[in-house]
Amino acid sequence: MDNPSSLTFDGLGISPQLLEILDRLKFITPTPIQQKAILPALEGKDLVGIAQTGTGKTLAFVIPLVQRLTQKKSRGLILVPTRELAYQVEETFHKIGPVLGIRSTVIIGGASMNEQIRALRKNPPVIIATPGRLIDHMGQRTFSLAETHMLVLDEADRMLDMGFLPQIQRILQALPKERQTLLFSATMPQDVARIASTYMRLPINVEIAPSGTLAEKLTQELFIVKKETKNGLLNKLLSQYRGSVLIFTRTKMGARRVNRDIRAMGYSGAEIHSERSLSQRREALEGFKSGRYRVLVATDIAARGIDVMGIELVLNYDLPEDPESYVHRIGRTGRAGHPGHAISFASPDQVSDVRSIERLIRMALPISEHAEIPREQFFAPIRHSFAPRRSRGRHRRRLGR
Repeated sequence: MDNPSSLTFDGLGISPQLLEILDRLKFITPTPIQQKAILPALEGKDLVGIAQTGTGKTLAFVIPLVQRLTQKKSRGLILVPTRELAYQVEETFHKIGPVLGIRSTVIIGGASMNEQIRALRKNPPVIIATPGRLIDHMGQRTFSLAETHMLVLDEADRMLDMGFLPQIQRILQALPKERQTLLFSATMPQDVARIASTYMRLPINVEIAPSGTLAEKLTQELFIVKKETKNGLLNKLLSQYRGSVLIFTRTKMGARRVNRDIRAMGYSGAEIHSERSLSQRREALEGFKSGRYRVLVATDIAARGIDVMGIELVLNYDLPEDPESYVHRIGRTGRAGHPGHAISFASPDQVSDVRSIERLIRMALPISEHAEIPREQFFAPIRHSFAPRRSRGRHRRRLGR
């Protein structure tokens, strides 16, 4: 950081044309993952980048991909776990690629195969795809990986969590051996490490923060409540917070019910889960981005696929099934150095789930009560794993017994 050029995109090997585009887009200071990943990626090296959500990983691979494709006729493939993330990547790509004549197309499930076939026939230099739909096109011989010499695996750990390992292995085996592979992930489980050691050539490892690291300006709260108290507390919190709110539930049935309850409370809401069609999910996300919907209710399908700046509050109506998902969920607020807040509801029998989260994030979740909800509706976990911290004064406090 002593080198002044490290505080800007200058000195990272980026072409003057791309630097002008970044300057027009007001991308002035690279994030740590961009600062460490862009130069080796531009040099053609394989790279494993470990960084949490909201740290600028997308631009860290879009810049090298675009620049290298302008220098050498080839094709780039970006694999992502979800449809929402595919559109998020495309949104970033479209700010840079088309200006330099590098087009892209999105290949995801839930969209028209025929339209995708027509788009592929135009031979776009960059394909942004989910593994399942890409395999469908390969099986129908409507797409070949023969000329693809740049591969990006984005959110690799999430793809493996979703069961895409067989598809990813099939895609990797079909790609040319002479290629560059960039793998980005929030964590480094064994399966991700195995892919790196098997299918990558002496990759450079870049790790920005250890697993469980949270954004600096993100604050958290935990309410230990009875199940029947959740809706009343939710109503109070929605009247207290004035900005956009992202709510997570464990199941699609829960998402539907919570969204219905929110609308009955008089708030504008939408939902995203696996039973919503692609057009419904896009409409919900765009409506949330534009402010048409103040509240978005989602299952974990959206934990890494929502890139919306300025979310005031992330609320875990249900705790996630694993602690890593907690980090990804609350990473939707407090992005890019902005303040954010996360609130979680837990039942008295979820002490072990709370402990697992606290071990991962290496801190205690501050336990709160709400002044407008009867005190007997709240519980403190028995033998809480960490000494509770002071609340921010917004709610009354009850220490663990």
